[in-house]
Amino acid sequence: MEHAPAWLSNSLIYLGAAVLAVPIARALGLGAILGYLAAGIAIGPWGLRLVGNVQDVLHFAEFGVVLMLFLVGLELEPRRLWTMRGSIFGWGAMQYLGSATLLAAIAIALGMDWRLALAAGLALGDSSTATALRALGDRNLLPTTSGQTSLSVLLLQDVAAIPVLALLPLLAATGTAEGSGWIGAAKAVGVVAAIILGGRLLLRPTLRWIAKSDSPEIFTAAALLLVVATAALMQLVGLSMALGAFLAGVLLAESEYRRELETDLEPFKGLLLGLFFIAIGMSIDFAVVLEQPLRIAAIVAGFLATKALVLWVMARLIPVPKGERPLFIVLLAQGGEVGFVVLQAASGARLVDPQTASVLVAAITLSMLLTPLLLLVADRWTARNGRANKRELDELDQPQHAPVIIAGFGRYGQIIGRLMDANGIASTVLDHDADMIEAARAFGYEVFYGDATRLDLLRMAGARDAKVLVVAVDDPKQSLKIVDLARENFPHLQLVVRARDVTHWNELRDRGVMHVEREVFESSVRSGRTVLEMLGEAPHEARRLAMRFRRANLELFERMYPHHKDRSKMIAVVKQGRRQFEEQMASERADMQRRRATGVDRKPGWDDERRSS
Repeated sequence: MEHAPAWLSNSLIYLGAAVLAVPIARALGLGAILGYLAAGIAIGPWGLRLVGNVQDVLHFAEFGVVLMLFLVGLELEPRRLWTMRGSIFGWGAMQYLGSATLLAAIAIALGMDWRLALAAGLALGDSSTATALRALGDRNLLPTTSGQTSLSVLLLQDVAAIPVLALLPLLAATGTAEGSGWIGAAKAVGVVAAIILGGRLLLRPTLRWIAKSDSPEIFTAAALLLVVATAALMQLVGLSMALGAFLAGVLLAESEYRRELETDLEPFKGLLLGLFFIAIGMSIDFAVVLEQPLRIAAIVAGFLATKALVLWVMARLIPVPKGERPLFIVLLAQGGEVGFVVLQAASGARLVDPQTASVLVAAITLSMLLTPLLLLVADRWTARNGRANKRELDELDQPQHAPVIIAGFGRYGQIIGRLMDANGIASTVLDHDADMIEAARAFGYEVFYGDATRLDLLRMAGARDAKVLVVAVDDPKQSLKIVDLARENFPHLQLVVRARDVTHWNELRDRGVMHVEREVFESSVRSGRTVLEMLGEAPHEARRLAMRFRRANLELFERMYPHHKDRSKMIAVVKQGRRQFEEQMASERADMQRRRATGVDRKPGWDDERRSS
């Protein structure tokens, strides 16, 4: 009987370990990440020895981090990323450079050579992007203050890999590396520029051409090719593959293919991220740990405490809400994947000797292994502190029976809630922003703490008997999750949903949601009406013109919707509809002027407009 090929037996081992370890870890309340790490330790060289070549697995599994950064980039439009520049280069630089400087200073004080100390500080100052974003996503904290600040710090760390990797050869004792360091930096800048320019000029037309083939599997292959090609370009010049994928994602964040790319790549990301954490567990060199346990324990405790101090100061200055601070500090205090790359480059430049590099790699890996345990402590501390807090942010735990459920009580949901209250209609309000809930309760509103994307919470809120669910959350992705959950489990519920933009509006209509309101449309039309009045139009005439525009715009949306997946056809429909409306309005103005000149007609009054509307 022939032996099974290596890829088949290895796949069996990895999948089997994950399927066994992760459910057990979740059942014990330890989380999926710790389950993956435990699975890696169990099947690795220091466990059952089912897998030997750990580094090859780790390199392959890093693609999960690459995919994750690409998907994060898809959620950040260039305009939004630009607005985050202060946070990225301000708070991000404070965390990374502040931590690296403090760690290097401590190492120098302990007698280490300053070049070795600086290289070690730059390696230990990094944080794990995979662990941090996975934990924030699981807790639905990415839109929060701590989530956005963490994302800014992680992006800065990936960006900082460019100058750090160029700096290491310059720190080396051999003077021959200086030119190659600057040449490497120039190559890095050139590749980043090529990705940005090429992405703007080529990505959308290429995806549009592939989409016209009507082959979903080819579109998925093209999405994977895009990420692989970008990562390969970055690796070619010695940069972070994840950073390149992130840039590609940002360039496609405003494209019509964003949601389709997310849907196609999400399953690959989940599996490869799991494999990444398994590989981290396998890569722990317990020989080094057992040989110098006290030294490694001191290094782990020392750099975690140092980074935690910097993060605590940042949390106070930003400020990060108190309930989010423990998670914020724990996630960014750990070591990260870029630290491995920095140590590898430092070893190649002979800044760090192999034994020291092994000790530091073990310290980073152990910090990543400890993070899920520290997260459990942070979660329990937050939960206990939240119960003792005056805000009383307990989750909804008593069945509600109001006819209306409002998910999201920001500036949009509050108006709806106040209108319901004014008309004596009871509503159950859900939100997961602790600061907003505190502010709303100060004004006497009853708002329950909870995430409306959870089925059990919707049931507790009375979705089985309610008549209307208002989805007023800020985040389009979360909004779509709530809609999908409600339509699948509570088909009787009538949905009224806030749409952030045209793309979100179309996605809601794809799901059969008919009562969709764009969040700024009505207020913008009302402001336009005010402008007309300020320019001399009578109030009733300004109202008539605004209402006419409103009806035409809504009709145009309905004409656009059947073509929203064909960008060229949709643009043609928009241009044609806008041109027809402008011509019609110009004709009406000319006709009105003729009538006024002859005295045949007069301006319509309020009664005329009331009949016409």
